[in-house]
Order: sequence, then structure tokens, then C-alpha cells
Amino acid sequence: MVIRHAAEMSLPEADSTPAVLIVLAMAAVLGYTVALVVDRTARRAGRRSAAAADLAQRGRRPAHLTLVILALLVALNAMPEQNWTGAIVRLLGLAFIGGVSWLVAVLTFLLEDLALARYRMDVADNRHARRVRTQVILLRRITVVVITVIAVASMLMTFPSVRIAGASIVASAGIVGIFAGLAAQTSLANVFAGLQLAFTDAIRVDDVVVVEKEWGRIEEITLTYVVVHIWDDRRMILPSTYFTTVPFQNWTRREAAVLGVVELDLDWSVPVEEMRAEMHRILDATALWDGRVSVLQVTDAVGGCVRVRVLVSGSDGPTVFDLRCHVRELLVRWLRQRHPAALPRTRLEHERSGPAWDGEHDGHGKGVYGPAQRRESDPTTARVAAADPATTSTGMDLPAHPEEAHPDARLFGGSPDAAERSRAFSETGENGSRRPPS
Repeated sequence: MVIRHAAEMSLPEADSTPAVLIVLAMAAVLGYTVALVVDRTARRAGRRSAAAADLAQRGRRPAHLTLVILALLVALNAMPEQNWTGAIVRLLGLAFIGGVSWLVAVLTFLLEDLALARYRMDVADNRHARRVRTQVILLRRITVVVITVIAVASMLMTFPSVRIAGASIVASAGIVGIFAGLAAQTSLANVFAGLQLAFTDAIRVDDVVVVEKEWGRIEEITLTYVVVHIWDDRRMILPSTYFTTVPFQNWTRREAAVLGVVELDLDWSVPVEEMRAEMHRILDATALWDGRVSVLQVTDAVGGCVRVRVLVSGSDGPTVFDLRCHVRELLVRWLRQRHPAALPRTRLEHERSGPAWDGEHDGHGKGVYGPAQRRESDPTTARVAAADPATTSTGMDLPAHPEEAHPDARLFGGSPDAAERSRAFSETGENGSRRPPS
């Protein structure tokens, strides 16, 4: 009021529409000039600071808009009121609120980007950086929502009718909130689940996970859903509540290095020690293996086959997958070329009364079988077994002392790393007995 009375006393002649328009034009030019000066100053500061350069680039348009609108508002409030100036002031006020909100959003984004710049993603161990990036991305979305709500509320409060109805709106907000919560229960659950994912560190952007029997990478985390980039370039979109209610595998929760398993069902005559030596030769010749774990064990022996499990380690999930395929392929080739008798076979036992079967036919022209069925009666095998008590009827060499097995035949013993692994899975404390899981 004081400014307006002073303007009326100083400018009594500016009482017509043309005069007001001229003053508004001059105010717009002045505001734009000030905006140019501010922009030039910010650009000069940007030569010495990347943050200032980013702020000058992002805030150029909202700053120009806000300064021009501010100059017009000051000019209109300083001029005598005309019949049409009330609506113009209302519109300029709404635009000014929008410009200020735009500037605040730009400044918030700049601060978030400065926080992200401190954490590099192109390093080997980027778990903490991925965690911060996930939280900042979600905070940015929340910031946009909050700024938008505040801006819209401020615009509505400029209308007298809305201000009068504000008391009744606040009074009924509790009832409306109850009905809205019931109607949007699923959406609100996803929103809170998204916030939980951001701050509990269950998953992060770029984490490798296994969900719904699919192996992929966390590509995007929003307030309501999570995008998983599957290994074959498909995208699986899951609600945020999935990761708070359904068990899933996170391969990079603590570190990216994982173990890979190769299982082969082979004949009982497989030479385990030679196969273990071949495994070492394969691993030493490839760059996929990180040198941590290389174990070959017979994990099962039922029916007509024995199950040989090869356990190898790699720097990350994709590397371990390729390493498993590489080891499996070369071991199969080695078995086919060097020990074809160790390939899985089906044995048939023929029983008949009377003279001993000669192993060629059953007297009726049926059932001609190979040497696998005559192994026990083979005199050569019998002589070898008699000469070497440590050799079984299948020709597999066994160590004279089983307790002195090769260290690479043990997953939870025989080396410092294996002992440490055993302690991690021990059922008792550090000083108690350690029994690996069966």
C-alpha cells in the first residue's frame, strides 16, 4: 500500500491504459536485461566451477522467466490500478509461483547431481555408489512430487474462494484420507515399498538378481515398480512390493564374485584324480577363472552313475556363467577322447539257470551285450585287482589313506580359504566344533 500510494503521488499522469502498457514494456525490458546480466555472471563463474556452469545452463530459462515476471509485478503494483490490471496481476502471480518452483527444482537437481558426482560407477567395487545413486534417484522423484504439490497449493491459495474453503477442506481431510487410502491401498503399498527398498539397501541399481527364475540386472527403481533387465535383453517389470514380500537372489549384495557349479553324471569307472588334474589344466589356461576356488568332488553315487561336481569361481555372474560352460565343454571333450569308458552307460544284468553265460548271446539269438556286463568275469580285471588291492573292479584308483585326499577334493577344508568358508557356515561359534553342511 505504501508503494502504491507513493507511485500514485509520483506518477499522477500515468492513469491511462497506454501509459500503463508503456511502463510494463519498460519493466519487461529491464527484467530481461537483469536476467542477461545474471546469466553472464553465472557463465563467468562457470569457467572456474563445473557446478556453477551446470547451474547456469539449467537455470537459464527459469531465471529469465522469473525475473521478467517479477519486474512486471513490481511495475503493476507501482502503477495506479486499472480495470484490467487485476486479472493480469493474478495471472502473473501464478506464473511467478511456477517460475520460482522451477528454479527450486533446478537447484535441487543440481545438489543431487553434485552428490552423485562424488561416487564413481566405473570402478570395480561400486556397491556404495550404486546404493547412493538408487537413493538419490528416488529422492529426486519425491522432490519433484513435493515441489509440484506445494506449487499447485500456493497457486490455489491466491484465490479468495479457495482460502475461505481451506478450513473445511482441512477439517474433512481425515475422512477423505481414509477413503483415499482404502481406494489406493495397493498403490500406497508400492510407494512405501519403494521407499523401503531405497533406504534398506535390499537392492540397488545394477545389482544382479534372480527373480521368477530369471537372471538379470536391476535397471531402474521407482516408487512403485522395479525394472529388471534380463540377460536376453527382455525387461521384467515388478511391483516394489515383490521385493519386500517374495524371496529373491541378489548376487551382488556384498560383492560381485560368485561360485559356479558344473555337474556331470558319469560311469563308475571315471578316473577322478585324472579328471581333477584336467580341471586344473583347464582353469589355469583361461582368464575367466579368478584363482579363488577350484574343487572337484564326487557328490553322489547312486544307481548306475556317479555325480561329479566341479566348483569354480569368477569375478562376477556373467564371467562365472561363461566359465561354467567353458569347463563343462572341455571336460566332456576330454572324457570322450581320453576316457570314453567313463561316459554314462546303462548296465543290464542277465540271469539264467544252467551253464554260465558266455557273454555273447543268450542261446536264442537275442541280447548281445558289450564288455561292461562281463567286467566282473574278465580275467584281466581280476589279475589287476589281485595285484593292486587299492584298485576296485572298475579300475578307479583310490588313495591308500582316504583321509589324505587332495586339497582340491574338499570345499570346506584343506586350505586357508576352505577353512574360512567352513567357519562362515559353522553351526557353532569360533571356538566350537565346525561341521560343514551336508
